[in-house]
Parts: sequence; C-alpha cells; structure tokens
Amino acid sequence: MSEGQNNAQKADRAGLIAQCAQADWDIVVIGGGITGAGILLEAARRGLKVLLVEQRDFAWGTSSRSSKLVHGGLRYLKEGQLGLTRDSVRERQNLLRDARGLVEPQSFAFADYKGRKPGRWLFQLGLAIYDRLAGTRARHYFPAGDFLMLAPHIDSIDLQGGMCYVDAKTDDARLVLRVLQEARSLGAVAINYLAAKKLLREGDQPEGTVTGVVLHDAVAVQDVTVRAKVVINATGAWADALRQQQGEKSRLRPLRGSHLVIPAWRLPVAQAVSLMHPADGRPVFVFPWEGATLVGTTDVDHGHGMQHEAAITPAEVAYLMAALHYQFPALQLTTGDVIATYAGVRPVIDTGKADPSKEGRDHAVWMEKGLLTVTGGKLTTFRLIALDALQHIAGLFPSHTFSAADASLWPPSEPLPYQRGLHTQQAQRLLGHYGNRAKDVLAIAQPGELDAISGTETLWVALRWAARTEAVVHLEDLLLRRTRLGLLLRGGGAESLPRIRAICQPELGWTDVQWEAEQAAYLALWRKNYGVPESLHV
Repeated sequence: MSEGQNNAQKADRAGLIAQCAQADWDIVVIGGGITGAGILLEAARRGLKVLLVEQRDFAWGTSSRSSKLVHGGLRYLKEGQLGLTRDSVRERQNLLRDARGLVEPQSFAFADYKGRKPGRWLFQLGLAIYDRLAGTRARHYFPAGDFLMLAPHIDSIDLQGGMCYVDAKTDDARLVLRVLQEARSLGAVAINYLAAKKLLREGDQPEGTVTGVVLHDAVAVQDVTVRAKVVINATGAWADALRQQQGEKSRLRPLRGSHLVIPAWRLPVAQAVSLMHPADGRPVFVFPWEGATLVGTTDVDHGHGMQHEAAITPAEVAYLMAALHYQFPALQLTTGDVIATYAGVRPVIDTGKADPSKEGRDHAVWMEKGLLTVTGGKLTTFRLIALDALQHIAGLFPSHTFSAADASLWPPSEPLPYQRGLHTQQAQRLLGHYGNRAKDVLAIAQPGELDAISGTETLWVALRWAARTEAVVHLEDLLLRRTRLGLLLRGGGAESLPRIRAICQPELGWTDVQWEAEQAAYLALWRKNYGVPESLHV
C-alpha cells in the first residue's frame, strides 16, 4: 500500500464520519470495549441502526487487560452470588460452542495441602454446584502422585492431592474485534479514536432528554455532531466521567488488576494452577496463554486517575512473585524472568466495602436524564449485559424483541480450504479469530507468513491483515491489541520490529518518519506501562 493509498484510507474514514453526522441513528453507543461491542452486535442483529464510537482504540481499556478468563466465577459461590455464577457458566458454555478457536477450554488444578484452606470437601462441594449450574459432570479429585503429574513443579511438601475443574480462556482484545466484525457485517458502524465530547439535549435544557452527542475526531482533529433516539454510555470504568457531565455523583470504584507474563519454558504449566495467596487468601491463577504463561491477578483500589494508562506497581509485582515462590519454590523465579506486565482497571460498583475483593461483580444499568449507562459485570456475560441494557430502552423500539434467547452468538463459519503447512489447530484459531473472513486472511499471506512467530501462537499474516483491514491508527494498536506481541515478546518485540516494519509499513502507508515516530512512542509506552518497574530491574 502506498502513501497515497493511506491518504485514501483517511479520506474514507473522514467520509464515513461525515455520513454518520447526517444519519438518523437509533442508538449511539459510547465505548469500544466488550460491553459496547456486545450492545452493537445485539442491536444490529435486530435490525436497528447503531453506531459505536471509542475515544481511544477498540478494547484499549479493561477489555484488553483482563485476566483472559471466560469463567463462571467459582469464587462468587463462596460470596453467595449464585445467580451471577449460574449466568456465567451458561454463557461460558455458549462461548465455547460458538467461538471455538477464540474461546478455548482450560483445565484448572488446585492443590490440596494439609492444613490449608479451603479444604478438600468444601472445594469439592463448590465444584459440584459449579458443574450442576453448567450442566456438566467431571471427576475432580486426584491423589498426590497423580496430581503431581498434572501439575509438576508445584510444592510437594504436605501435598495430599488436588482438585481439577474446567473453565475457559480467550484473547480478550480479539474477542472484542470479532464481535465488532460480526456487528459490522450486519450493517453497524464502529469507529475508533472518536471521543464523546459533549452530550446534546432536547431544547438544550439541562434536564432534557439526550438527543445526541458532539464527537471529537482525534485523527482529523475536528468535531462532529451525531443524533440518535438514545445514547448508551458503555465506557466501563470510565462511565462516571460522562455521567458527571450531567451532574451525577460518582458510583464506581475503579479497581486495578495487574498481571505478569513469563516464558512458558521458565514457568511450564499444562494445566492452569490456581491457589490462595499466602498473604491474604485471594485467588491467584497461573495458566498457559498464547504461548506464554500468565500470572494474575491483584485487586487494589486504582488511585492514579482514569485518564492515565494503568501500570503495575512494584508492590503488585512483589505480591504476584510471592505467590509464585509459594507455589513453585523449586523454580526460583525472579523478576528477570518476566517478559511483560499489564494492568487493567475494573468497573466495580462502589458499595463501600473495606476490602476491594469483597465488592460485587454484578453489572448495573442506570437511566439518568435520558442517558443510559451500563457498567460493571464480567467479560463472560457480555451478551447478557448487552441484552439487559437494550431491554431498558425497549419502549423506544416496540417492534423489536430483546429477550435473552439461547440463539448462537453468530452463525457458524465455513470450513477453510486445505492449506499446506497449516495444521488443524491453526485453522480453527483462524476461524475463531476471523470467522468467515479467515479465508481472506489466508489469501493475502506471503511466503512464510503462515508460520507462527517464535514464542507465540500468532501467525505472521495476522500482522498484515490487521495493518490492512483493522483500523490501526498507532503502532500500539497493532502490537498490543490486534496482536498481543507486545505482551508475548521480550522488550515488547523490539527485536522483531524490522520484520514487522517490512510487513506492515507498506500496508499502513506510513512514511519512514511516521514509522520511526510511532516506533519510538510505542517503545516508550511499553517501558512505562508494560515492562517491569525500573526499581525492580535485576
């Protein structure tokens, strides 16, 4: 792609935004995370005219920084949240069915040590309820010898056995992108780097019904106004900012969850290993993800402001490393083993509990002065959250039904044609990530681009496809969200940047000056927000 073609892309974007300003929308969704994407898809599949705008990049916030788990929330049984757990395990099963290759089963192993809580019988009772809610049944308890074969490298002192159960995992950012892709195929429009600047009201009265929003285009650096029957605030942990434009009091308690990424060879786990942290009894997970091993998570109040990108703190690194030393003492892991870190801010409803971990994870929907806000909840239940939000505005669309039906999330994809060198798992992964566009991804692959990038499960062609078709505005979009190379390769993938540049710069149409500026900005961001804090360098 030439520089002229890149200019044409910008012109296409400008033209699309101009068309948005002239259209009469049924719904404008503000927020490009999983909640907003889910609303966009469920509204579009019912024939509504719907626009989604995101002030940064799609999945920039919480939806690219989660624990990557699609799970029922076994811990919520302990807190008596039976309804949340039931909905979660059922949606987990639906996602495993509909998004295979993107949402995959993950077996978890929990060691049973003499004198440690929770004990075997309590844990097994919870798993029995978990299975019942999901409509499944499995063997859970294994004696010590068998369990050590399932979870090698764990501490064997006082080990009595262990429990195993199955949940699921995903690439959270790619899940958002797939949902957006399916919504667009139904006529919806989604645009990144288009921020909500000001809400518009009927008659310009402070108490009037919201009738639209003034948007700021960060690419063209200009404002545009769009009108809609209803505006939905789906900005997650950032929802209070829009609400406060109309004088509402804060109702959210932003909580930060931070994670470590460690090479699989250094922390090898075939099963995910879950444990209770020795310091406070919080659950910590260690599991294989995208060719590496993921460790998380913390749960602390985020007091650093919502306009700045979240980053792990030295205290959080120490907390997670303590869990690893406790469970895997023989491996003698250090911070020098950490490839990358990341931190996300969860949208949790504030009920004033002293312990952040005790706050509920239910979602909430509020209609305030004509603005519908939906926030909170879990990645797993995004479709139910979307349908609940739409049910709150059903009166505006009497000819549409927003019931939580058990219909598939999206239609099954057509099988891929045989491709030499592409094994079955990779083909399924492509179908999961791209649906019926997977065949188009294969079609643009250049020699060697169907190979996996070393240390990851990502194919080189994914970079070309993202640069060509997936609204990449900055290099960080490409390396932290379209692909996860910034988390999976040491130094954010700095050593691979020459080949990445050779593939992507022509597709993006960037000049040498633009590429070098983007590369410098990306590496600075990575060091500040995705590396190990400088004070901990060994």
